[in-house]
Amino acid sequence: MLGVTDLPTYLAGLVLIILLPGPNSLYVLSVAARRGVRTGYTAAAGVWCGDTVLMTLSAAGVASLLQANALLFGIVKYAGAGYLTWLAFGMLRAAVAMWRTRHERAAGADADAAGGEPAERPFRRALVISLLNPKAILFFIAFFVQFVDPGYAYPALSFVVLGAFAQAASFLYLTALIFSGTRLAAAFRRRKRLSAGATSAAGALFLGFAVKLSLSSV
Repeated sequence: MLGVTDLPTYLAGLVLIILLPGPNSLYVLSVAARRGVRTGYTAAAGVWCGDTVLMTLSAAGVASLLQANALLFGIVKYAGAGYLTWLAFGMLRAAVAMWRTRHERAAGADADAAGGEPAERPFRRALVISLLNPKAILFFIAFFVQFVDPGYAYPALSFVVLGAFAQAASFLYLTALIFSGTRLAAAFRRRKRLSAGATSAAGALFLGFAVKLSLSSV
């Protein structure tokens, strides 16, 4: 099928990979819980655009360049880890503000302001989270290449087909997260302590992603 081999195995592996939690999906869930469905899809669009760029770069051979150049890989790796760390501390600061104001009637509004939402720009932030992830580039090339027929005359078309399936799976998964996030938002508005705890957990997870990325190797 257009140079794609063993499609059922690819789809099975893709589902498992999509379901693994990562900074992209966690950020989309967080945005949807705080700001609703429309803004959640705005963040998701940033993820999809970022993934499209990474798939294109992988098909163009950039992943091989990162694998061969340890210095370049290190620069991209630490830039991504630094950005995730910055996001993590922003979430933790917002959580501290929520804990301090949880007994006030206006706690919800104060917490939103503490999160910097008016200037948050979810699309751009999700896009940057996606792009500053060299391991994702390496993943795409390492995973995709296993299902491309080396004898097919148009390998770029095979990458397009594989990428289309990956984006479709991502769309379904992020849509589920977005609508789950709106349900969580209702609970957060009623329970400020729950909101502060969830924000703290999200910040801790982002910090964990940063550490994991900084310790990764080619």
